[in-house]
Amino acid sequence: MRRPVISRSPAIMGGTAVFHGTRVPVQTLFDYLEAGESIDDFLEGFPSVTREHVIDFLEEAKNQMIKAESARPGAVQFVGPD
Repeated sequence: MRRPVISRSPAIMGGTAVFHGTRVPVQTLFDYLEAGESIDDFLEGFPSVTREHVIDFLEEAKNQMIKAESARPGAVQFVGPD
C-alpha cells in the first residue's frame, strides 16, 4: 500500500496541502522551482521532506495532468515512434 504523498488538515497549516508527515507546504516546492532553485536546494532547506516525497509528488502531479488532458474533449493525442 502506498503511503500518502500530501495531506491536508485544518490543524496543520490551516488546511494547506503539505508533504505528508511534515508541515512543509507543497507550494513551497513550486516556489523554489519557479525561482530557478533545484530540488536539492529545496531539500536542504526543508530536511523533513525526503527526496522520495518530492519524486512521488511530481510523479503523481504528472499522472494527474496526463489523465486530465487525455479526458479533455478534443485533446491532442501524441503517438511515440514504433
